[in-house]
Amino acid sequence: MAAVRKPREIFLSHASPDQRAAERIAQLLREEYGLKVWFSPSNLRGADAWHDEIGKALVRCDCFVVLITPAAIRSPWVKHELVFALSKRRYRHRIVPVKLKTCNPMRLSWVLQNIQIINASTSKPVDTAADLAALWKVNKKQKTNPKPKTKKPKKRARTRRA
Repeated sequence: MAAVRKPREIFLSHASPDQRAAERIAQLLREEYGLKVWFSPSNLRGADAWHDEIGKALVRCDCFVVLITPAAIRSPWVKHELVFALSKRRYRHRIVPVKLKTCNPMRLSWVLQNIQIINASTSKPVDTAADLAALWKVNKKQKTNPKPKTKKPKKRARTRRA
């Protein structure tokens, strides 16, 4: 399983048909756990050269999470991203495969047989995000409640005594 050090930034690899699940997991990791997450739908603008932006993110991030589904297994881009992560020392013990749907992860890469996979095929995104955060020993952010407004005491009218 991946090392427990809190990631500085997570690269979230997924296939296009799994975009909604990726968005939800990324949102939960950001909002509930305060983790920085990069993934293509939320971080690429129309005019950006997406190939270059993906490469920059892969170089910058220090943790790689891959969402495994039948669509991901068919995606050449998910495979390219995974092969890159597998080749870089900084990702050693920092690759986290998450199986979202029933499929054979070894069809994406035979190397995954040596990495413990989080099976989220029957989980909700909120549970998947919690499992990932627990892996890195990251607690939920403390929700700060605004201080309740205290009513100022009304000033009493002064009465003159004669």
